Amino acid sequence: MEKVNLKIKNLKKEIVNIFTKYGLSNNHALVSANALINAELVGAYGHGLSRLKMYCDRISKKLINPKPKIKIKKISQSISHIDADNSIGFIAADIAIKKAIQNAKETGVGLVAVKNSGHYGLSGYYAEQAVKKNLITMIYTNAPPAVAPHGALKSLFGTNPICFGSPTGSKIPFILDTSISMINRGKIRVAARNNQKIPEGVALDRFGKPTINAKKALQGVQLPIAGFRGSGLAWMVDILSGVLTGGNHAGRVKDPFDDFTGPQNIGHLFITFKTNLFVKNYNTRIKDNIRKIKRLPRIKGVKEIMYPGQNKFKRFKINSKKQIKISNITKKDLEILKQ
Repeated sequence: MEKVNLKIKNLKKEIVNIFTKYGLSNNHALVSANALINAELVGAYGHGLSRLKMYCDRISKKLINPKPKIKIKKISQSISHIDADNSIGFIAADIAIKKAIQNAKETGVGLVAVKNSGHYGLSGYYAEQAVKKNLITMIYTNAPPAVAPHGALKSLFGTNPICFGSPTGSKIPFILDTSISMINRGKIRVAARNNQKIPEGVALDRFGKPTINAKKALQGVQLPIAGFRGSGLAWMVDILSGVLTGGNHAGRVKDPFDDFTGPQNIGHLFITFKTNLFVKNYNTRIKDNIRKIKRLPRIKGVKEIMYPGQNKFKRFKINSKKQIKISNITKKDLEILKQ
């Protein structure tokens, strides 16, 4: 797969111009561009520029509202409920995490539910914002059908990521951001577009047979982590981010690439809280926790026991000093969208 190099500053400007061309305000375009660029810099290409055309297509078909009238309902000093008015997911999530941070700073705990939203990229991107404010966070969002509930023949749950973030007492936050599937759907889509194979053991085709063909995997079923446990976690996320918030659930979230029959109405749930709610020396305790684990004997070939977020932080730091590499297919998308 051939790739081209683009300067980060120039690329961000291109994305902002494209989004404003499609009706987003300059601020909303910048928020969205920053999220897409971040995905590229941390190596999560399935959530980066490969999705730009999809967002623009859904705006064109009036399935994403470029001029949303987002409503924030105050339930209590700690709790808020947001109706995103079918905005692009980046905007709904950006408003929600900032509100959750504000609520937590004022009361100790922030709980923000979102309905009528769309795909918002990486959960970890929003978790980092809370952790930088010395808050612990948990974030949930559901997704279009991709994983079959345990014992079922048909996919219904999304890859429904689970995200947890915590300060560590150092500059590198603890960010666990993982889908409940063996591989996230974005990676399969990128592989399908570039005629690449996917790993063994991550998906079945529509006949229920194991496949390494990305296109057949998209038509079939993705496999959850840990068997029935992964299916159970997916169900949990569907309840927390769909049933609880007022968003779509039970397989009703529409696929953003293939289903143009209506808005996605994805639900998100953001939970934030102060680290000193129960102990006053959290930073000391978390440092001790990490140090103890990192000092454990290592298996052969392992140089360091890493905590979630370390590798991503390193990739971001390294890639921020370079140009962003994108595929020729994505480059063509940019050229078409700019016309």
